[in-house]
Amino acid sequence: MKFVCSEKDEILAHEARKLWRKAILSKIPTDEIESITIMNGTTIKSIDYGLEEIKTIKDLNLNDFPKGKISRVWVTLSEDGLGNPIKVPVIIAKGVGEGPVVGITAALHGNELNGIPLIHRLFTEIKPNELFGTLVAVPVSNTPGYNLSQRGFSDGTDLNRVMPGRADGSSPQVWAYNLMNNIVKNFEYLLDLHTASRGRVNSLYVRANLLDPKTRKMALLQNPQIILHNTSPDGSLRGSAMNIGIPSITVEIGDPSTFQKRFVKNALLGVTNILSYLKMIPEKCMASESEHTVCSRSYWIFAKSGGVLVVLPEVNTWVRKGEKIAYVKDIFGSLIDTYYSPDDGIVIGKHVDPVCQTGTRVLHLGIVDGKLPGRSDDGHL
Repeated sequence: MKFVCSEKDEILAHEARKLWRKAILSKIPTDEIESITIMNGTTIKSIDYGLEEIKTIKDLNLNDFPKGKISRVWVTLSEDGLGNPIKVPVIIAKGVGEGPVVGITAALHGNELNGIPLIHRLFTEIKPNELFGTLVAVPVSNTPGYNLSQRGFSDGTDLNRVMPGRADGSSPQVWAYNLMNNIVKNFEYLLDLHTASRGRVNSLYVRANLLDPKTRKMALLQNPQIILHNTSPDGSLRGSAMNIGIPSITVEIGDPSTFQKRFVKNALLGVTNILSYLKMIPEKCMASESEHTVCSRSYWIFAKSGGVLVVLPEVNTWVRKGEKIAYVKDIFGSLIDTYYSPDDGIVIGKHVDPVCQTGTRVLHLGIVDGKLPGRSDDGHL
C-alpha cells in the first residue's frame, strides 16, 4: 500500500519505512510484523517499505538466477577479525535468450569510482526481457579499500598485482583468489573499469592486447580517446582473466575519487557497443564522435628531484619532441628542473599534485609508430 493522498500521509509513510528498515536490519522477518504504530498512535498494517532483502552467497552460480530479471546479491570473499563476512555487491541481468556472459568489474582500486555510476546507469537502462546472454557487474571489487577511500586493500596491497591470488595466502591474496574463482570464472568477456591514481588525471583510454583479435575489437568498440597496446602485466585482473581464456580489456575512465558525468557517459556508450556487437541487446553500435588515437606503446617520465611540480600539457593533447612539458621549483621558488618530451606523442595521463618527491610520475606519454611489440608493459601503477 502506498500513501499518496496528503502530506500527512507521506510523513506517516516515511516514518513507517524507517521502522520497517530497522526491522530488516535487526533480522526480524517483516512478514511476522502485523502492524506498526507511529507518531500519535496511528497504526499502519502494510506499506511498501522500498528495501529488498539481498541474499549473501559464497559462490556465484549463474544457473541459480531467473531469466528475464535483474538480481542482486552479496558475495562473501573473506571474513574480518570478528568472523563477519566481507562481501562485494554483484548485479546480474539474465536474459531470456542464449548468449555470452559479459562481466564488468569496478573499483578494484578502492578510490577509482567512475565505474560505479556507469554500472548503475547500465542496469537502469538494460531490459532483461530483451537481453540475450547474461550481464554481471561488481560495482565495488575492493570493498575494504573502498570503505577506507584508498586505492589498496585494507593492508594497502594493490589487488591488481596479486591476481589470481592464493587460497592459502595472505589476506589480499585470498581476496584475489576468491574474486577470481567465485565470480570472474563465470565470465566469457571482461571489462575492468579503472581511473587514474591519487594525484593524477587520465584521459578516457583503453589498455588492451591489440595482437589478440577479440580484445582488439573490444577496444575499438569502446570508442575511447586513446587505445594503448598493452599486454597484461603479471598479477593484474586483466592478465589473470586472459590466462584462463577470458578476453579482457581495462577501461581507464578519468580521475580518482570523483564521478565525472562526461567520461561515464562516453564509457557507457562503449560498453553498450560491445553488448550490441555480441548481439546481446537490440541497439545498434554507435559511432564515435571523435577519432581515437592508437598507441603502440607508452612510458612514464619520472621526476629526478623533489620540489613543487607543474605539468604543462593537458591530457589527450599532442606534444612534440623537445617540447617543454614540466618543471620543478624548490620550496623557495627557485627553478631546479625542467622536463622536455623525449618523443612526439600524446598525453595519456599526468600528475596534478604539486607535491613532488624524487621518482614521482610526471607524465604518461603514448607513442604512435605503427609497430605492436609482442610484449608491452609500461609498469603502470
